[in-house]
Order: sequence, then C-alpha cells, then structure tokens
Amino acid sequence: MATSKTATPWGPADLVEELTVRQQAGERRFASVVQLLETARGERLVRFAYSTGGVARRGPVTLRARDIEKLHALLGQHPALAEALDLQRGG
Repeated sequence: MATSKTATPWGPADLVEELTVRQQAGERRFASVVQLLETARGERLVRFAYSTGGVARRGPVTLRARDIEKLHALLGQHPALAEALDLQRGG
C-alpha cells in the first residue's frame, strides 16, 4: 500500500496499513475500516471508521460476532495491524 498522509488530533500521520471488513444489514451495504497510522515521531495509532459508498464516515463502528471473525481472518494479511491490536489468534 502506498503511504499517504492523514489528519489526526495528534497531527499528520502516515497511513501504514488498512483493512476493510465488508458488512450488510438487510439491503444496506457498508464497511468498517481499520487503519494503522504512524506520526512523524513514530507513534502508532489505530483508527476505526465506517464507510458507505467508499466514503469514510464519522460515528460509532458496530461489529457483529461474524464481523469480528472476518476481522480476525483479515488480520492474518495485515501483520502490523494485528500486532498493534494484539489480536493475533493462537498467540
């Protein structure tokens, strides 16, 4: 993934890694996004957001049990995020 800058309350940060958990409620389709960010001073931040139509939205992120399972599976492909969240299975 190409590194891009994003704004945070702690100043600009680089997007290091990102994963998307696709979700559906009835006919509505949306996704939760988990991002690993790094500040210029090397501090790592994890941001959770949700998106509709590819546009990030503010507000709470809600995950069902099956969405957590998807998140765990996707973390296997995103080791830096898994390490930051300390959610690796079997560890």
